[in-house]
Amino acid sequence: MSLVCRLYVHMPDPSTQPPLATAKRLARFGETIFSEISRLAVQHEAVNLGQGFPDFDGPDFIKQAAIAAIERGDNQYAPMPGIPALRETIAECYETETGQEIDPASWVTVTSGCTEAIAACLVGLTGPGDEVILLEPFYDSYPACLAMTDAVPRFLTLRPPSFEIDMDALRAMVNDRTRIILLNTPHNPCGRVYSRVELEAVAALAIEHDLIVVMDEVYDRLVFEGEHVYMASLPGMAERTISLRSLGKTFSLTGWKIGWAIAPPNLTNGIRAAHQFFTYAVSTPLQHGTVAALKAPSAYFEEFVADYKARRDRLCDALDDVGFKVFRPEGTYFVLADHSAFGFEDDVTFCRHLIEHVGVAAIPPSAFYHDPTEARTLVRFAFCKTDQVLDEAINRLRSLKS
Repeated sequence: MSLVCRLYVHMPDPSTQPPLATAKRLARFGETIFSEISRLAVQHEAVNLGQGFPDFDGPDFIKQAAIAAIERGDNQYAPMPGIPALRETIAECYETETGQEIDPASWVTVTSGCTEAIAACLVGLTGPGDEVILLEPFYDSYPACLAMTDAVPRFLTLRPPSFEIDMDALRAMVNDRTRIILLNTPHNPCGRVYSRVELEAVAALAIEHDLIVVMDEVYDRLVFEGEHVYMASLPGMAERTISLRSLGKTFSLTGWKIGWAIAPPNLTNGIRAAHQFFTYAVSTPLQHGTVAALKAPSAYFEEFVADYKARRDRLCDALDDVGFKVFRPEGTYFVLADHSAFGFEDDVTFCRHLIEHVGVAAIPPSAFYHDPTEARTLVRFAFCKTDQVLDEAINRLRSLKS
């Protein structure tokens, strides 16, 4: 005679259960604007000049280096801070850019794109009550990352047409709770390349108040006018600057998600404290490909800038002809324009009209402002597209003139 035991599990009625909720600290950010616009672009078969990813592929020599790494068996976890060959190559580039010789083992951390590097910096180096000064418009991950740490964002607004840094306003924001100033140059979305004079003023403020400066420099090789000044190259700044870069923008490989943070060991410790629990390590073969990328000849970068400058001028000239007031960028592959001439209430309304009735997707920049009314008259276009795609978008935009 056998004894059969049955375990009866009480299954609650789903209709009586409270809905699962996003944590309050992140719920207010909702869906990223890039996902929303890309989804609408597909739905309406719009030409997508919204999200900043190229519609052409990166160089073969980089891909072949990654393939070779896969084929020789470099497919297991990389060391947490990155493979030695990549960290050494990054350190060599950094010395060329800044004049600073560094120890790659203690200064360089390879991350899953620059977005993870930003998160690791802010989560690893700030806490409740710390204040971080952000220039707005900002990359939308900045305030979301700070929400994870309960640090306090302070917003310094950059306004057209110059988008210059108001140093008096910046000085007035600094207090004994200020820990970090986060700068993005060349700046997405306004396209400003901040001058040596501006960055020297920020550096002097950081030294005076013992602040960390986080430099988001993912477009450092995409400069059309002016020069990109590396903050860490300025006197007294290497020891208090975190330099953030990535592979994707310069080499049209955004899907690889390879970024890095360069910082003195005391700051690197905080970055790695977060990085080890975010991703621990990133793709081993793609890191080998990045070594090849960073050793590209100068001719690659010259052609890269020339091609993008032609794309910039192609789109900006057309936007001007259609009736936009164009703020021609000095760097990056984005352009901000004023859409006031077309009579729409705000940027969101205008961008929805563009997608649904013109067939072109662009980004409403209010997503990049603490006060969305600052962007009411603005729209952001990306020109990291082939000439064929840009021409189709331009043809569709011409309907705004009628």
